[in-house]
Amino acid sequence: MKPVILAIAVIFVGVFGILCAGRWLVVNNPERSDVIVVLAGDHDDRRYWRGIGLLREGYAQQMVVDASSDRIYGRTYAEHATEFVVQSAGDKKSQIRICVIEKDSTVQEALNLNGCLEQMHPAPRSALLVTNDFHTRRALSILDSRLPQFHWSAAAVQDPAIFGESWWRHREWAKTCFYEWEKLVWWEVFEVWRK
Repeated sequence: MKPVILAIAVIFVGVFGILCAGRWLVVNNPERSDVIVVLAGDHDDRRYWRGIGLLREGYAQQMVVDASSDRIYGRTYAEHATEFVVQSAGDKKSQIRICVIEKDSTVQEALNLNGCLEQMHPAPRSALLVTNDFHTRRALSILDSRLPQFHWSAAAVQDPAIFGESWWRHREWAKTCFYEWEKLVWWEVFEVWRK
């Protein structure tokens, strides 16, 4: 009888873990900070607009928007981002800086971001990360590891086109959940200890 109870318990815990896999990826604990950091890789400008909203709500006095040095239509993403900020930020545009990043990797982005944050005056000690909800746990882990001199919190950005915590309801959500778990496990097992 005991092996059956144990098997049922293991199955129950496994099913519960699988169903909570999407929820566990999400960290949403925005704290007032010295700077808001909007990671690159935005879809439909949702990260940017959440950052602007937090800036307007007084979560920080400055915002850094990461943008790639890759080129599209004759200009870099960073150049497009600069123009977009000037057109869209209104009275907040003087509080926003573009941080040019190399390569499409959160680990590399952290290294580039460090240089941008070090150039700020006064130097920030805390940062509020703005990224997609499914990316928050891994991004926080990477930034805590690579930039431990800052206190990090996160504001999760929802984008129902690509992810929902009930990941099994839509094919795209399931793919996003699977890929993010794959990246999170790879980071935690193989990369976190590399400096």
